[in-house]
Amino acid sequence: MSSNTVLCLIIFMFFTLEIHGQTIECENVPAKASHIKCFFSDVKQKIGQEKNQIEITDDEIRDKIDSLPAFGIYKDNYFITGIPLNTTINKTTADVKFQISIRHRLTNSELPFNTFLYFTYTQKSFWDIYLKSSPFRDNNYNPGIGLGRYAIKDSRLVGGAFLQVEHESNGRSDSASRSVNYVSLIGKYFFNESVYFRIKASVPYLYRKENADILDYKGLGNFSIDYKSKNSKWWFSAGISPTKNFSRINTTLNGGYRISSKFNQYIFGEYYNGTGDSQLDYKRKYSQIRIGIGIKPDFYSIF
Repeated sequence: MSSNTVLCLIIFMFFTLEIHGQTIECENVPAKASHIKCFFSDVKQKIGQEKNQIEITDDEIRDKIDSLPAFGIYKDNYFITGIPLNTTINKTTADVKFQISIRHRLTNSELPFNTFLYFTYTQKSFWDIYLKSSPFRDNNYNPGIGLGRYAIKDSRLVGGAFLQVEHESNGRSDSASRSVNYVSLIGKYFFNESVYFRIKASVPYLYRKENADILDYKGLGNFSIDYKSKNSKWWFSAGISPTKNFSRINTTLNGGYRISSKFNQYIFGEYYNGTGDSQLDYKRKYSQIRIGIGIKPDFYSIF
């Protein structure tokens, strides 16, 4: 096993312990409830007090959210393996895919227009583990920095809006190099405690001539909807990424079954159909199903 492999696995285990080691006190809320659920409980309590002439303000809500841990999981973290559905199954087409994704709020919401500064980092790898010597086929690195703002309506957190600058590349310097920068506008809205949707639109700039059309295959954004069961055992997500002129639509479906009452650890499965999942082979169409273990972010995370 290569040193890069060992390093990635150590980092993955570290984030598992680091993220889920964070705790926060919350009265009258079960210990296994999430930080944001604690926040919702506090807000509901304050709204009840408001009826007794105690007013809750948007600033109080922002202060409460800002008091939550600044560091956390951004996108799904997972380690999954699977097979193709659109070609022959063999040691070359079966693989392992894993992702590490974190975010950190750098400031409280004290910047102009009640915004806050944040940083994100996502690394996605495709590992030909079944081949001799088990080489990594492609590693995709995606750091970003942006401004975010909480969406508050009727004394309730309903979502958030984000303006983010991102870089995405595969770290290669030869003819296999892939690199693109883009500005993204992101919105997230909670329908209720079980359903939210997220939309993202991206505009590319400063990209390599060799992959100037990469977003034509990867998509100029995405739309996803997530559902979590009332007992928090099941989590399902469906997302689409339309390409230029809607000539193709990339589809991602995933689901998880929670296996821990304390942590966000899931048996995790993913189905991907489309192009652009891997930067190296962004023009190649994949139809792949994989299953493994995943660590999901807090369902009620504003990010």
